[in-house]
Amino acid sequence: MRVALIAMVAVTLSLSACSSAEKPAAALSTAPIIAPGRPGEPARTLSPSEAAVAVPAPTPNAVDVTYVQNMITHHRQAIDMASLAPTRADSASLKGLASRIKDAQGPEIQYMTSWLQQEGQKVPDHHADHASMPGMATPEQIEALTAASGKDFDRLFLQLMTAHHQGAVTMSEQVLIGGSHPKIEELANDVTATQSAEIRRMLEMEASL
Repeated sequence: MRVALIAMVAVTLSLSACSSAEKPAAALSTAPIIAPGRPGEPARTLSPSEAAVAVPAPTPNAVDVTYVQNMITHHRQAIDMASLAPTRADSASLKGLASRIKDAQGPEIQYMTSWLQQEGQKVPDHHADHASMPGMATPEQIEALTAASGKDFDRLFLQLMTAHHQGAVTMSEQVLIGGSHPKIEELANDVTATQSAEIRRMLEMEASL
């Protein structure tokens, strides 16, 4: 009997140990967590339970909003210029480039317009002032482009659109430094990559005229 009792106690202890190994005690942290505040606001101290569900929504700053508003106006002029190419350009390659510019920048305007509306910000109208934006063609330059045709159009278009793209890249670099919204950062990177590639292509085309 004594041997059997010892055996039973050993089995019980063994099962208890296995059960404890299978169900480890959860380690609960009670240390506070510091959450950065929005631009211009102080940081907050969160409890572990608050931190588990705290997912702050990205907040745009004034640099983001100004960039998007200005880039809509900037893109509109590029599309207006590109729309002249099918009936005035001599080069088939230039016509193809102009078509790609319209295909890329049209959807970007729609995206930026929706973003401004979601953020409760004003969408610029079609007569928005753009004199201070880098790369924008003057009314006189647009008039000259509209009146040109053939190789003269090609040459002037490439000059104006190259400067226009360089202005867009400058604007994008500025928002990457001063902006705060991840979607606008992504947009600015896309604009920089696309238009930098098109600048290189336009310089090659201009050199071959």
